Order: sequence, then structure tokens, then C-alpha cells
Amino acid sequence: MLNIQTSKLFWASCLALLVTSLSFGIRAGIMNQLGVDFQLSTAQLGTITAAAFWGFPLAIVVGGFVVDMIGMKRLLVMAFIFHLAGIILTIFAQGYWSLFLSTLLVGIANGTVEAACNPLVASLYPENKTTKLNHFHLWFPGGIVIGTLLVTLFVHLGLGWKVQVAMMIIPTLIYGYLFSKLDFPVTERVSSGYSSSDMYKAVLSPLFIFMFICMFGTAITELFTGQWIGLLLKNVTDNAILLLTLTTGIMVIGRGFAEPVVHRLAPQGVLLLSAIFAAAGLYMLSTFTGNSVFFAAIVFGIGVCYFWPTMIGFVAENVPKSGALGLNLMGGAGMFAVSVYTMFMGSFYDSLIVKHLPAGASFDAYLKAPENSEYALALANAKNLAGPEILRATLIIPIILIVAFGGLVIYLRSRKKTNAVVA
Repeated sequence: MLNIQTSKLFWASCLALLVTSLSFGIRAGIMNQLGVDFQLSTAQLGTITAAAFWGFPLAIVVGGFVVDMIGMKRLLVMAFIFHLAGIILTIFAQGYWSLFLSTLLVGIANGTVEAACNPLVASLYPENKTTKLNHFHLWFPGGIVIGTLLVTLFVHLGLGWKVQVAMMIIPTLIYGYLFSKLDFPVTERVSSGYSSSDMYKAVLSPLFIFMFICMFGTAITELFTGQWIGLLLKNVTDNAILLLTLTTGIMVIGRGFAEPVVHRLAPQGVLLLSAIFAAAGLYMLSTFTGNSVFFAAIVFGIGVCYFWPTMIGFVAENVPKSGALGLNLMGGAGMFAVSVYTMFMGSFYDSLIVKHLPAGASFDAYLKAPENSEYALALANAKNLAGPEILRATLIIPIILIVAFGGLVIYLRSRKKTNAVVA
């Protein structure tokens, strides 16, 4: 007979997600150094960053299709193997391709963790899905806070990026050991008796497709900005990476206190308010300078705080027949959108930098210029001017989300009234 230890499974899931987020936080913190050490352009750095977002949707969508068949435990053992391989390959990276492959492996591991853990949390807490998914997902920003603070500390101590990456091995070994010892329940769709055809019909329903498309926007708003904030806002503060720490710190607190917010506003109300705050915060980040940027980061953090877990929680509550596949298609949609957007914006960022360099300048010559040389200082100034322009271009996405989620709130209210009249 299975001995399902709900709390232990939940906390082991949180630890696995912590490794996922540490990979984001540490990579965001060392991105500039990787560019210097391996002489990489912003477009190349963008492609390396995007590799994590490619591996993630690949793993989470494949995981969504197979999790009911092979079980959540086997998926998490695979995640452990991919995490360990990706971390070790990063430490011993020799250049662009080894960094690309190691990031892809870590992305696959990250997606596999979510492919198993989202349905696991929904199965463990069937009466409180959105709140517990928020509690689970607070470890994503939590890990980014820990990761960026570690990067800041290690840079201060003079320790290289390889030591920072190696730190991830410890929590990886712990979660791998815990999951290998614990018993797992079946997924909620299997325990509820919904058939595979019910599941496929559910993911083709208009409400699911609408949320699937909205996930593109919520994920780009949260994750693209978070991953690139250190690179984009160096002109407004010497501690740009601490802006990411502040933003994600707000997210940790918000998700920790999700229960009263979700119960008071319902998931769709939370999403509408989130889009409003995210748009306001992104506008402020792209226009404010000096210490006021930290206020902008707080507003933005409040905005993106509930996006990811509430999107998944909304589908778990309102389209329950979609099962693990529905939850994982949502996560895959988000990460795929971020990967495409990151690559596009990496090239766009390079073109903006060139625009701010002297006419006819060779971009490669500026990239390879010695530190503190005239060319290097001109390149730094061009990057400073280009960063806020990227944020202003991204602002259109949360503005569209305000309209979309406003419509969702109105639709669900009218549906509730219609059901009440029929009853």
C-alpha cells in the first residue's frame, strides 16, 4: 500500500523548483561575465539564454503527454539527471556551443520538474489548487533572490562564476534523494476518472485556448524582463541585478500571502490587477532614473507576482478535465513564447546599440575593444541608451493583457449570472 506523505512531497517539489530558479538567477547574474570571458555578442547571449526556454517547453509538453502513463516519480528522476548533467557541463564550458548545450540541458530539467510538480501539487491539494500552486511557485522567485544575492556576494569575494554555478549541485542532490525515497499519488485526472478523450476535448475548448494565448503575454512580461533586467538597466543603477532581487522578493512575499488575495478577487480578478500593475511597473522601469527605479521595480514585482501560478491555477480550477496535459501545455506555451521573444529582442537590442554608435562603426570592433578603452566606453554608453527602449517595446504586451483579462472577468460574471438564473 502506498504511503503518500503530502508535506514531504510538497517540500521536495519546492526544493526541485528552487534549483530551477537558481539556474535563472545565477545565469542572469553571470551573463555579462560570460559575454566577456567568451567574447560573445548580445545576440549570442540571447540565443544561449533562449536555449533554457527551448528545453523547458519541449520537456514540459512531452511530460504532459506521458506523465499519466509513466508517473510523476520517473519524470522527477529524469529531471535530476538532466540538472546534474547541465550544471557540470556549464562548469566545464569551453565556449559558445558548450554553454548553449548546458543551458539546453538545464532547460529540459527545469521543464521536467514543472511537468511533474504542477500536477503533483494539484493532486495533493485538490480543494485549494490556486493557493497551493502560488505557495509552490514562490520558490521560483525565491530561488532567483537567493541566486542573485549569491552572485553579488561571490563577485564581492572575488569568486568566479564557476563556483556560483557549482552551488546548485547541493540542492540538486538533496531533491534527487528525497524523490527517490517517496511514494507518489496518481495524477488528479486519473483519480477523477476523466478519460483521455475528455482531456483532449478540454484542451481544445475556447476558454483553454484563450488562456493558452494569454500565457504567451504573462510569461514574456515576467520572465523576459526578469532575465534581462541586469543587462538592460545598467545605466540607471550600479546595482541593476539587485533590481531583479527586489522584484522577485516582492513576488515571494505576494505568493506567500496568496490565499486571501485569490479568495477575495478570484483568479480572473487577480490576473486583471496583475496586468495593470505590470504595465505601470514596466513603464516606470523604462522611464525612471536614480533611486526611483527601485519604486518602479516594486510596482512591477507586484504586477508579475501572481501571473504564472494563477494562470495554471485558473486552468486547474476552470478546465479540470484538461488534467496534467492542460497544466503543462500552459507552462510550455509560456516558456516557448519567452524563448522566441528573447532571441528576437537580442538581435533587436544589438541593432539599437549599433544605432547609438558612431555612423559606420564596426560592431565587432567595439565588442572586442579592451576594457576602459574609448571604444569600450562608447559601447557601454550605447547599451545604456538601448536598454530602456527594449522595455518600452515590451510594454505593449501587458497593455493587451489588461484588455484580455478585463474581458475574462466580464465573461465569467455573465456566465455565473446565467447559471444562477437557470438554477
